[in-house]
Amino acid sequence: MTHVFDEAIVLAPVADAADRDGRAGHVVRATTHPAYANMVGPFGGITAATVVNGIQQHPDVLGEPLSLTINYVAPIAYGEWDLELDPVRTNRTNQHWVFTISQEGDAVATGTAVFAVVRDTWADIEATPPQAPPADEVEPSDFVDFIEWAKQYDKRFVVGGLSEDGSDDSTSTLWLRDEPARPIDFPALASMTDCFFPRIFLRHGAYMPAGTISLTVYFHATSGELAAHGTDHVLATARGVRFGHGHFDQYGQIWSGDTLLATTHQLVYYKDPA
Repeated sequence: MTHVFDEAIVLAPVADAADRDGRAGHVVRATTHPAYANMVGPFGGITAATVVNGIQQHPDVLGEPLSLTINYVAPIAYGEWDLELDPVRTNRTNQHWVFTISQEGDAVATGTAVFAVVRDTWADIEATPPQAPPADEVEPSDFVDFIEWAKQYDKRFVVGGLSEDGSDDSTSTLWLRDEPARPIDFPALASMTDCFFPRIFLRHGAYMPAGTISLTVYFHATSGELAAHGTDHVLATARGVRFGHGHFDQYGQIWSGDTLLATTHQLVYYKDPA
């Protein structure tokens, strides 16, 4: 039986299109999935996951994901969207990509990605995971019913769950896992980095008009580390840094035990409630 996440990131080939320089562009087609609907349009994390999946399936891909930046330049409508991928430079150990997501000929997202060959080198992790009780000692919680994508994750908040009281601290830490459980891979990890509700909700204690403008993910994990993690919960933590002028930035980390799997930065638009 296919997991709903895999259904949501499936891609179909499209006849190659010519880009502005007359070169052949590699194009694949995705379709939004109702299980990952957000307040407006599809969940941004599933879009990012689909891009990672698309690059991994490209015939010229080198190595494993190292970074991804996706800029949501316009709302993505429900239905089909096309992903054009261009490996602009391949070096000995890393590969650089640019991509465009379009609907009916108009760009709705753009971005870049870096893939790299995994090498054995000196390594250290200076950051430390937040303190948290075991996942099975924390009660699961959910968002409001109309946020469909949240139902696809088991979310167990240690601190920073949404409440009506608001908070002076925008930090949320939670245990997180696909629902039903699914072995974690790079597309799933990309999606998880967007599973934090907007920090402005926590500060105000209310849902407000908000949406991600730009999402960057740094993949620190190797495929071997993800395979070793399996279907267990990851420990996810995020906080805002500065709020103002209708935007805020958010920094997050995804942990497997003492192993840092990914870090993420977002720039988010918000509008004060009327």
